[in-house]
Amino acid sequence: MNSATEANFDGLVGPTHNYSGLSFGNVASLKNATQGSNPKAAAKQGLEKMKALADMGFAQGILAPHERPHLPTLRRLGFSGSDQQVLEKVVKQAPKLLAAVSSASCMWTANAATVSPSGDTQDGRVHFTTANLVNKFHRSIEHETTAAILRASFADSQYFSHHNALPSVEHFGDEGAANHTRFCEHYNEAGIEFFVYGTKAFDQAAPRPTSFPARQTLEASQAVARAHGLSPQQVVYAQQNPDVIDAGVFHNDVIAVGNRNAHFYHQQAFLDTAQMKQDLLTAWGDRTSPFHFIEVPSDAVSVQDCIQSYLFNSQLLSRGDDNMVLIVPGECQANPNVWRYLQSLVESNAPIQEVKVFDLKQSMSNGGGPACLRLRVALTKAERQAVNPAIWMNDEQFIQLNQWVDRHYRDRLVEADLADPQLLIESRTALDELTQLLNLGSIYPFQKI
Repeated sequence: MNSATEANFDGLVGPTHNYSGLSFGNVASLKNATQGSNPKAAAKQGLEKMKALADMGFAQGILAPHERPHLPTLRRLGFSGSDQQVLEKVVKQAPKLLAAVSSASCMWTANAATVSPSGDTQDGRVHFTTANLVNKFHRSIEHETTAAILRASFADSQYFSHHNALPSVEHFGDEGAANHTRFCEHYNEAGIEFFVYGTKAFDQAAPRPTSFPARQTLEASQAVARAHGLSPQQVVYAQQNPDVIDAGVFHNDVIAVGNRNAHFYHQQAFLDTAQMKQDLLTAWGDRTSPFHFIEVPSDAVSVQDCIQSYLFNSQLLSRGDDNMVLIVPGECQANPNVWRYLQSLVESNAPIQEVKVFDLKQSMSNGGGPACLRLRVALTKAERQAVNPAIWMNDEQFIQLNQWVDRHYRDRLVEADLADPQLLIESRTALDELTQLLNLGSIYPFQKI
């Protein structure tokens, strides 16, 4: 069997990156709703992280942003006329709607899809199910373009299988890889797919949060597992603690992260931690490597510390041996409790032996850290060669994409700017050029007119 590696595909920040406070339940998003953003800085911060990981030897890819403002959605909602007339009408009649269809939230590709590697699936292909993101209007309009980008990036049907988003109703609310983790000894071998859900949609008596929504349902996770042809013996489901959802932990990747044989999570992350551990150990079975549970106690790091710092919204990556590196945002270093804990962690015998800090303030201010920015895809050597070669990060693409950002992005954007017809022209011009740089073809609606 071919050896395999885990590749990370980061979302490139779009030209209309702005703070409009659209995500109820996401504390950072709501807190910064009135602030001006810097799309150019946001895109460059993301590119710097991608390039740094590529330079560290990790397989690093790029996923394109979406067309924003999304005029097709506005037209579906009854706004007509030329593009400029549509913008003028929506500003007068429904200004918050314009902010919603201009969101750059697709940058958080952890929500793009759920991915099952070929080692886990019945047909031996890598499976993608695009997330419907039905809980938030501004995100529910993403899945058609996301699917087009994924199909253009992973096009070879010999190796890749693509599934449409689940039905767009709350019973099958699906937020993608932000609530999904895969554990394994080696990336090319059969692993354990770990799905975390917020509630059971069809069971009104099931525990659920009371202040903020449970965005992922058990029923959605089960549907994805079926579609991907996963063995029931290698799938584990666990419920997120409703209390931490109400505290602002809107996805599991804000309170837990896993990689290979290590599960790094907060003491309060799950409704039934003991059951979660038992289920994972049962599925792990008699594998050679031990399974590591790294539980962060509340008396060392509070849930609020986790939310403020995004400690768990980090990338946990393998160095090619048993040592792992944790990629964290600068906010972790700024939080005394979190930084103290991380220093003690790397000095212990845990698999996490190194912590690297990145400046991602533009993304963090909108509610997303390093883990939000990437979609993990385990690939064999043959599968990696079948990926669209233009989307891999390397020296040449780093230079080209930075130059592209310099040509097309603004360095300040406030909500009022979204009504500027020139911003739409700038965004479309940028994306049209980007599809050529990344060899994606015509994936945007404006390119098909």
